[in-house]
Amino acid sequence: MSDLGKLLIFLGGFLVLAGLLTLVLGRTHFPLGRLPGDFVYRGKNTSFYFPLATSILLSFVLSFVLYLINRWRR
Repeated sequence: MSDLGKLLIFLGGFLVLAGLLTLVLGRTHFPLGRLPGDFVYRGKNTSFYFPLATSILLSFVLSFVLYLINRWRR
């Protein structure tokens, strides 16, 4: 049970840091979500948004962070 508690504390701290980072990047007008490669279709009555480039970038960053955490734990 203590491992579950540690995991929940880590995930909570990670979510707080991610929220703070999102707030800071939003105020600096960082183009996350408006990168080249993010597809936007605006029709007459519809709009479709597919953030492909943003998803790839976030996947790379999160993979690198989790890799570093895994290396640190060994």
